Amino acid sequence: MRNFANYDVDIHGKSSGVLKTICKKCLPTRKNKRDRSLRVNVDTGHCHCYHCGADFYVPDDVEERKNAERVAARKRRAAAIPQHFQRPVFDASKTTLSEDTERWLVETRCIPQSVIAALRITEQEEFMPQSGKKERCICFNYFEGEQLINTKFRALPKLFKMVQGAELIPYNIDSILGQTSCIIHEGELDAASSIAAGFKSAISVPAGANSNLSWLDRFMETHFEDLEEIIIAVDADSAGIRLRNELINRLGAERCRVVTYGPECKDANEHLCKYGIASLRIAIEQAAEVPLEGIFTAADLHDDLRALFDNGFGPGAETGWEEMDKICTYERGRSVYVTGVPGAGKSEWVDELVLRLCLRHQWKIGFFSPENTPIVYHLRKLIEKLTGHRFQNGCGMTEGLLANSEDFLTENVSHISLKGNVSPDRVLAKAHELVVRRGCRIIVFDPLNRFDHNPQPGQTETQYISNLLNKFTEFAVQHNCLLVVVVHPRKMNRNPVTGITPRVEMYDINGSADFYNKADYGIIVERDKEVGVTRVYVDKVKFKHLGVGGMASFVYDPVSGRYLPCEESHDPSLSADQRVRNTMFDNSCWLPEKELF
Repeated sequence: MRNFANYDVDIHGKSSGVLKTICKKCLPTRKNKRDRSLRVNVDTGHCHCYHCGADFYVPDDVEERKNAERVAARKRRAAAIPQHFQRPVFDASKTTLSEDTERWLVETRCIPQSVIAALRITEQEEFMPQSGKKERCICFNYFEGEQLINTKFRALPKLFKMVQGAELIPYNIDSILGQTSCIIHEGELDAASSIAAGFKSAISVPAGANSNLSWLDRFMETHFEDLEEIIIAVDADSAGIRLRNELINRLGAERCRVVTYGPECKDANEHLCKYGIASLRIAIEQAAEVPLEGIFTAADLHDDLRALFDNGFGPGAETGWEEMDKICTYERGRSVYVTGVPGAGKSEWVDELVLRLCLRHQWKIGFFSPENTPIVYHLRKLIEKLTGHRFQNGCGMTEGLLANSEDFLTENVSHISLKGNVSPDRVLAKAHELVVRRGCRIIVFDPLNRFDHNPQPGQTETQYISNLLNKFTEFAVQHNCLLVVVVHPRKMNRNPVTGITPRVEMYDINGSADFYNKADYGIIVERDKEVGVTRVYVDKVKFKHLGVGGMASFVYDPVSGRYLPCEESHDPSLSADQRVRNTMFDNSCWLPEKELF
């Protein structure tokens, strides 16, 4: 049922079909008060007036309820906004721009005065750190509702800053509400250019071509979830390509289209200035769909190929373990399999690995770690690694450190905890939510044997594992994340002659040789209890620009849970303690310093 009366439409008691009725929107100005100019489709809810051009949609009960739920969700989310952010005050008197600024915006950048007024662009003097003095700045004001959330100051030609301590949100975010599509730009002037070209819903990312999209998290459910089409209209340089790919990854390729601006144009405003409003509108309307999944041509990959040619491969993400970084660096879209005998410290080492990647590269982490339950026990371990202090009063763990640790973990770490059947498909579905909703770029499954595995009838263990590893690889590639899986080896027997238990290798992982064959990285953690050293062997790195493999030695610190790099001597005449030397102790706090306002 659709409640047409709420929209001031009289359907004369009809329950289906198409009819014409009086348009209440233009009735007051009509000479012929009886003219039925409003066409109403009772079944679809579409209404169109052939006199005034009014075109609107009347939702059904289910849609009304969903809309009400979304409004309520927005209010809840707004109430949950952290209160520690600075809130600048909007001064409406500053919307009167100087002649020079208005001429630059209107004549040089081709932004109409009506758009300038609608976006509430202001002007004021502001100290700019790049020049070290006060400059006359154009102010792009970031509103949410009627609340000013942030301001970006631009002094000509290209000096920028934002309000210190203010929240990062998309520019013109309110334009998305109630729409089915939107355009995402890399700059405020580009968003203004799209609005000048006649598009209602145009926003800009707040911090340029930055691949850290944590600012997007708060708006995913309330603003982006119901969009049917998202046009990615960022700059056509290498940084813009990375941003484009990150946005597509978060928002879903199936509903994204990508704008191409044409020769000698890197962004929307440049296209507007060179070719005019009509041309920009055509360029945006002709935005290309993201290429079909699994089908590519060289033309589809032209930008990526060019960026690779210009910039080369380069190493992957480093961890800060110097000896480890010499033999292995990490790249998203890859799968890492970590093994070792029970008690070797696999989970502890993986925890530090992913924390280091998170701290250095802002890759948020999602854990499915059933052995670390309750979750607070795992959080305790992570806090000890972050702070370098035991998680206990009187051991250097202050209230401030605890609060900062909790804030950092809240922002960067999520845990999956499921009841009932814990199948790989069910966990992967939750991991997908973490990638989309929370922006996780590292997913850890620790360990694999805690999944509920249900092979198909007649399927061998080898076939099942092969299919499962294919799913893991596909997940890592599609979601552009680093997937880290902890796996157990088969039982390793001592050599009856030498009494030595051989080192675990990737082919020793229980179940299938495919753990080695299909891994991008293969890592073995071995603890030498006699010497007190943990050796980490990188047995496989699939691509040579990411590493060559090898071994790195560590001493485990039981207080902080950190792995401290060390050097080893293999002189058998030395005692166990003497064989470990030059341990690089580190009890510093790794948490990023908080800005004080």
